[in-house]
Amino acid sequence: MALINMAQHQNKLATATSPYLLQHAHNPVDWWPWCDEALSLAKSENKLILLSVGYSACHWCHVMAHESFEDADTAAIMNQLYINIKVDREERPDLDKIYQTAHQILNQRPGGWPLTMFLTPDDHVPFFAGTYFLVTQKHGMPPFKEVLTRVDDFYRENPQQVLEQNASLQEALNKLAVTQLTEVSLSSAPLDQARRQLEQQFDNEHAGFGKAPKFPHPSNLQRLLRHWHGTKQIDNEDEGARDMCRVTLHAMASGGLYDQLFGGFYRYSVDDLWMIPHFEKMLYDNGPLLSLYSQAYLGFKENVFARIATETAQWVMTEMQSPQGGYYSTLDADSEGEEGKFYVWTPQQVQANLSEQEYSIFAPLFGLDHEANFEGQWHLHRYTGLEDTAEQLGVDVATSQELLDSARKKLLTERAKRIRPGRDEKILTSWNGLMIKGMAQAARYLDAPDFLDSAERAVEFIISNMFEDGRLFATHKDGKSHLNAYLDDYAFLLDALLELLQTNWNERYLNVAIELADALLEHFEDKQQGGFYFTANDHETLIQRPKPMSDEAIPAGNAIAAFALNRLGQLVSEQKYCLASERAVQNAWPQLSQAPYAHAAMLDAVEEQLYPPELIIIRGEQADKTEWMSALNKDYAPRRLVFFIPNEILIKHPSLTDKAAASSVTTAYVCSNHVCNPPVTSLKDLI
Repeated sequence: MALINMAQHQNKLATATSPYLLQHAHNPVDWWPWCDEALSLAKSENKLILLSVGYSACHWCHVMAHESFEDADTAAIMNQLYINIKVDREERPDLDKIYQTAHQILNQRPGGWPLTMFLTPDDHVPFFAGTYFLVTQKHGMPPFKEVLTRVDDFYRENPQQVLEQNASLQEALNKLAVTQLTEVSLSSAPLDQARRQLEQQFDNEHAGFGKAPKFPHPSNLQRLLRHWHGTKQIDNEDEGARDMCRVTLHAMASGGLYDQLFGGFYRYSVDDLWMIPHFEKMLYDNGPLLSLYSQAYLGFKENVFARIATETAQWVMTEMQSPQGGYYSTLDADSEGEEGKFYVWTPQQVQANLSEQEYSIFAPLFGLDHEANFEGQWHLHRYTGLEDTAEQLGVDVATSQELLDSARKKLLTERAKRIRPGRDEKILTSWNGLMIKGMAQAARYLDAPDFLDSAERAVEFIISNMFEDGRLFATHKDGKSHLNAYLDDYAFLLDALLELLQTNWNERYLNVAIELADALLEHFEDKQQGGFYFTANDHETLIQRPKPMSDEAIPAGNAIAAFALNRLGQLVSEQKYCLASERAVQNAWPQLSQAPYAHAAMLDAVEEQLYPPELIIIRGEQADKTEWMSALNKDYAPRRLVFFIPNEILIKHPSLTDKAAASSVTTAYVCSNHVCNPPVTSLKDLI
């Protein structure tokens, strides 16, 4: 085939909003974004589509880009044989979900990033799939340039075989997307089974689940926390569930998964010990972890959990919140082309910046007196407790804490002089929803008004810039909001608004929540079978319309939609939201029953349908808010919603007017499952 004229097809990524796409804007590869023009070109020229999916903080995406996409010879082959499409999986999670599933079907193993798919031009179905391809032959695997030519040759020489395989794959994708509404009587059996399954996977030596790589799995930990609380309510405390959650939270917070100097969690641990992370920091991890540690502080009454939540929230506000209010997406794992370089130390570097007393505390606490743990350098990981270190040195704990605090400040000042990892500054609605929820809960449980301010600034940004005529946009960068939002965007933001309303009532936010819920029902719900599709009914047609039920790195959109809709329905006495939630749970029940542990977030929705949450609406003077809310939020109570609506706020929603009339005496209205008790005017009686 003749080499295509380079002037005809050139790299089309220069105008993209995605930092990941912009990283490839100057590659010699003639990249296209996913668009109708590129898809039409592939069909008209009968050229395979090479689809490459990644994200800006992805280490191996950078490696493959440097080895292959920046190489002129490789690019020439790609440009000659393929229409090359680059996708940011964070902007287009719909495409990522579909083609990751296709990879799993084709290769019988999970995919990952970079995801490399070869699609036929007429139907966009992949017939060959991989992830990172080596630039040279190794371990019996051909080099990427050879893969490129062999895949195209196979397509040209075996059209019937490709056609049959594509038909088979399409059928498999269709079956996965079709779920049946099952009329079942809900029971607590999956809750108990999930707890047993999590125990079977629990690492009794190092905490967490499974072996390396070790991920935080906040949905699983929250399930254990809620399970423990549920058993306490019936005087049958499940100490095992409590301990699995508590020990894992301690292990992650004291390990290298956590940034011991500045706060915030990295993506995952590459070892069983939680010692060495993959150094990227993702907003979508830190939002649920902020929420989890805030709740754990209430549940376990351990100050370390409040400290971790506080430091994480402060890191987010400092590093990840835009001046306009929205939260940025990620921090890269690499700086200066090396993973983790920004974060690691040598003992000599540390010693040069600290006093002798500070170093005497810091070194044993963080293992500087041990062997190097990361490529000849030291990544900070707590090897012992502060109390033990203080006792060994004969220094009181208070003085030791002061020395540790001053040491951290000095090292942070020194670290700030280094070349920083890249930051992906696009603002994603779904991930912002996760962080807004975490900030709102941390503000409420830790009595931190600055966290509330942060959450409200983020919500205001989204409402002002990413919400129009009742519909959301998925992403925003450089003043531009675009891409129709997905299920996760609506569900996560709805869930976050309900948490924010409990922290500080704002009827405008309630109205937005109702608009989001109505959009979920109109544009995403499967009216026949129940549950919610990942894409709206007016989204572009793709080879699959997924309906994800199981949790991934983030909780399943169907789970959060079911959970939040039920809570909203309880608050505003609207049955259509509760019924949609019930249908989603019924639709998920067959999958959920087979592998409950993989549906931890959906189990939270199941729990609240089995045991409807207690709804407390308080009307009174603003001056009484702190006393009443502090009393009701001092203990972990996941099945309780508390809203304080000051008298000066005029309630417009009719159901709330019935439940909570303004009163000269602060009054609590306690309801459950749409039934309310007589009003209570004494805080003591309410407690």
